Amino acid sequence: MSTQPRRARVEDVHELALAMPYVTVEHGPRGNPVYQVGAKSFVFFRTPRPDATDPQTGERYTDVIVFWVASESDKQALVQDHTTPFFTTPHFDGHLSVLLRASRISELTQQELAEIIQDAWLSRASSRRRATWLKEHHVQDT
Repeated sequence: MSTQPRRARVEDVHELALAMPYVTVEHGPRGNPVYQVGAKSFVFFRTPRPDATDPQTGERYTDVIVFWVASESDKQALVQDHTTPFFTTPHFDGHLSVLLRASRISELTQQELAEIIQDAWLSRASSRRRATWLKEHHVQDT
């Protein structure tokens, strides 16, 4: 019998981010959680902004989650792959992050989301913390 991978949920973002070492949670002006490692954000729930809107209605998206990435090529790989729900806006040009609407998070598996969050954490953690985590998880640094 084949088991389907579990689809990601918004709650998984919180659980997975908090499961990474040395994580603190700050809260934005509207109470939105901002997950940080070494005072550097790696995942946060964005407040509605005029650059992320529904193309049909013009309504601001109220459910955007921002994930840091390691490089511009990583960003482009995610946003240019039309099989993923990730996107960007001109506001984030030159910023090493991708956006995801919480309403589309179930398009990812829980494992895919875990990898995105781990990669976000690794992109922002100090060299020492990064090396320790990679060694503990038997992953070679690239």
